Amino acid sequence: MSGSSSAPASPATEPPDEGMTWVPGGTFAMGSEAFYPEEAPVREVAVDGFWMDETPVTNDEFAAFVEATGYTTLAERDPDPADYPGADPADLVAGSAVFTQPDGPVDLREPSGWWEYVPGADWRHPEGPDSGIADRMDHPVVHVAHEDAAAYAAWAGKRLPTEAQWERAARGGLEGKRYVWGDEHVPDGQLMANTWQGEFPHENRALDGYERTSPVGSFPANGFGLYDVAGNVWDWTRDWFSADPGEASPACCTPQNPRGATREESVDPRDPSAVPRRVLKGGSHLCAPNYCFRYRPAARYPQPVDTTTSHVGFRCVVEPEAEV
Repeated sequence: MSGSSSAPASPATEPPDEGMTWVPGGTFAMGSEAFYPEEAPVREVAVDGFWMDETPVTNDEFAAFVEATGYTTLAERDPDPADYPGADPADLVAGSAVFTQPDGPVDLREPSGWWEYVPGADWRHPEGPDSGIADRMDHPVVHVAHEDAAAYAAWAGKRLPTEAQWERAARGGLEGKRYVWGDEHVPDGQLMANTWQGEFPHENRALDGYERTSPVGSFPANGFGLYDVAGNVWDWTRDWFSADPGEASPACCTPQNPRGATREESVDPRDPSAVPRRVLKGGSHLCAPNYCFRYRPAARYPQPVDTTTSHVGFRCVVEPEAEV
């Protein structure tokens, strides 16, 4: 395939919802062998065309869902003591993980150096009970678990994307490029995504103007007209995670609309009692070259389905003639 991108041809039908763009079906090289081992091997896959939200779901859009349905997110519910045998009931309070910047360098092998479980943190209160979203309604919703994202998608008549759909969309027609905009990190000096500038996690230079999330669409769209497919917030997908995403495609055939691992295979083999994990894609505003260099289309991350954080959101798709 060519390394250049052109405007995709849309189907004859209108978008199923405002703010969606058509991602044309096709064959592409998925994965990378240049960075993290779970991205390999590069393999040829094919997907059918589909509609995708141009941006991550915003606080404003998620608020409309909650108002219409009365839905309560996982982070707003007190944990079930049955799921945490031996835990002090006083510790089982609703909350979520919030990025907390340390004063100086910390051991990058210990995420507890910058993550803090904050009681009362949720999608309405991104940094805790004293924070709010009145001035962030156009930012991506965060502190949503996989089940929360799936519930929104079902209400909206959509689905979460598969990992293959997400990567096809994020590449925007650019074949084999490092980033969704090409191979150069800062082309002509322009920052192309909301990512971490500085030494993570203690030095945030915020050269892009944002210390945390940014309004959706603040950076250039990719070749398919999609925004924030790199940085800002991670996107949930509906695929279960496996550290081995698949073999390279044989010459005889190309997988069509591939899916990920099974639920059982998604459990961390180092801890069989752990919670199953789904694939996150796209990286976030916390991704930096010295840690989590994952604001690239091939990058992927295993997120436990019961975990909510201040840097994970989602976007949805509609598959023509597919059951939601």
